[in-house]
Amino acid sequence: MDLPPRKSDSLLSADGRNRSRAVVRPVVAVILLVCLAASIFAGVRVVSFLSGFGNPLTEAGDAFNPPAGSLSWKLRHGQQVNLLLLGYGGSENDAPYLTDTVMAVVLDPAHNRAMEVSIPRDLSVQVDAWANGPPVAYKVNNAYAIGIDNRSWPGKKAEFTTGKHRGGRLVEQTVSSVTGLHFDGYIGIDFKAFRDLVDAMGGVQVCLDGPLDDYQYPDYHDGYISGGIHFRGGCQQVKGEQALQLARSRHAVQPAEASDFARARRQQLILNAIRKKATSVGAITRAPALMDALQKDFDSSLTLSDLKGLYDWSRGLSDGAVGRVGISAADFLGEFYQRRDTCGSFSVYILCPQDPSYRSLHTYFSNLLVDHRVLQEAAPVQVVNGSRTLSDLGDRVSNTLQPLGFKVQSSVRMRPEEQTVVYDYSGGRYPLTARWLASYFGASVVTPASATPPTPNPPMGGLAVVLGHQYALRWIGQGP
Repeated sequence: MDLPPRKSDSLLSADGRNRSRAVVRPVVAVILLVCLAASIFAGVRVVSFLSGFGNPLTEAGDAFNPPAGSLSWKLRHGQQVNLLLLGYGGSENDAPYLTDTVMAVVLDPAHNRAMEVSIPRDLSVQVDAWANGPPVAYKVNNAYAIGIDNRSWPGKKAEFTTGKHRGGRLVEQTVSSVTGLHFDGYIGIDFKAFRDLVDAMGGVQVCLDGPLDDYQYPDYHDGYISGGIHFRGGCQQVKGEQALQLARSRHAVQPAEASDFARARRQQLILNAIRKKATSVGAITRAPALMDALQKDFDSSLTLSDLKGLYDWSRGLSDGAVGRVGISAADFLGEFYQRRDTCGSFSVYILCPQDPSYRSLHTYFSNLLVDHRVLQEAAPVQVVNGSRTLSDLGDRVSNTLQPLGFKVQSSVRMRPEEQTVVYDYSGGRYPLTARWLASYFGASVVTPASATPPTPNPPMGGLAVVLGHQYALRWIGQGP
């Protein structure tokens, strides 16, 4: 079939100028929106706002008696909930529907915890949107735009052509194909709404690991802010524009803050800061201002019942109960620029999955919520690269385990091995961790019998996972 027409190559961030102009839309409304539910009976303004969620009276009843299987019902009954958070440019951007922030949030009400996973905007995905043709490879940040913009992207399936949630549905389908998660709903917020929303809350407190100085921060006129933007390390109160700058910055002079992963980390910090502010005592008094901020500049498939359920549940969520993961070129993805690859094209910076089938990512997402009893063992874990050809496999796999809560030591290499083995150097001290690792990697647990350790520099008193050649093949999508 003919490729769907595109407005311009700027949708793919093909050159540095367009990439710097693209506005990174931090999506931090997920928990914040829910505080509006408590104001359901506040008056005509509330009814007007709630009309975006359907029939206000029906929604009011569902908010206190949620239907079976709904998001709110799942939270009450301890079932996992998956949300998709989107940030897009809106009217203040020349590419208004690019979702340059895509975040999956996995809620575990049974153990009162959550995981936030940032999906990089430059990830190549197969977008299955067209009625008479196969899926087409685009960056993930194009999916929402493809669903929303019928004029630039004709020939789509009916479900992505009509209805106010057509863009969100396409992103949910696309990200589900990458992660294996089924999403219970999505929330999207644009540039203006985010800025107004933070200001309506009176600002939020954000704690940075270190300073950030960016002299290439874009202004609103296709240029850069004179003198750049500057933030000190540590905790500080920020207003809407400042919060946007932290979430948007791409070119900090500090290497630790200049990567897409660092930007995703800051977005996650802002999300948590807003969650805390929204659920604090007295925050509900700001509900009218929040309604004004969000009324025209957000998009969500969540119902009022969903929002109330999220608010009720999130009030008891502590900082330590929120885990954060950023999928990046340091783990499951590879970076390519100005070359033709299986998932990219010439002159386009793109992130390609090392496993084109996404099976490795599916396995990872299905194991995001590690049993708290496993993590309580606090077992020292070392990843040993026993593959034949993938020189960085040990480092990559180590980078995936640490955000899940494991105490991961520096990886090492050894002679090639065919099968994956978990060596228990602890004398059985960490049985739950050994069992989890064996299940996750498809390995057997072996207690070394000889005085000579089978792995180099072993974690004495801990566990070593030797990644064999068969696992390396699965990592790149070529094994069973």
